[in-house]
Amino acid sequence: MAYCEWAGRRLPTELEWEVAAASEPDGDGLSRAKRLYPWGNDPDSIGKANLDGRGLGCVDVAAFADGDSAWGCRQMLGNVWEWTNSTFEPYPGFVADAYREYSEPVFYTRKVLRGGAWATRTRMVNNMYRNFFTHERQDVLAGFRTCALHDWN
Repeated sequence: MAYCEWAGRRLPTELEWEVAAASEPDGDGLSRAKRLYPWGNDPDSIGKANLDGRGLGCVDVAAFADGDSAWGCRQMLGNVWEWTNSTFEPYPGFVADAYREYSEPVFYTRKVLRGGAWATRTRMVNNMYRNFFTHERQDVLAGFRTCALHDWN
């Protein structure tokens, strides 16, 4: 947040992040289609994302052009978990399951991270996967991307 304030930018909301990763353009709007991965629906991430510890760390943001989203956003999955400006809360229609103790106790207390990191297993992440680490943890492979400020007036 401090960097964003200094740079005159902002963190994306969780919805903005997911639209950039999963949606497709359709004329002047968005298609009803929702991609499972930024590059499409094929789970094969080789050559498309820095996942599974293959890079043994972060790679240049210009790497993996074959994994770009329909909007041209690079590395929406892999490299680092990305902070959003959204509070971690249940989606509409959420129903607690057998893992009630996993996420429900921290609803409304943390920010959402999206995208997975270079050490995240491919089978554990897609465009809809979300996480909820706390900001003071030093063991999270996290970073951020920024958005332009907007003025809706």
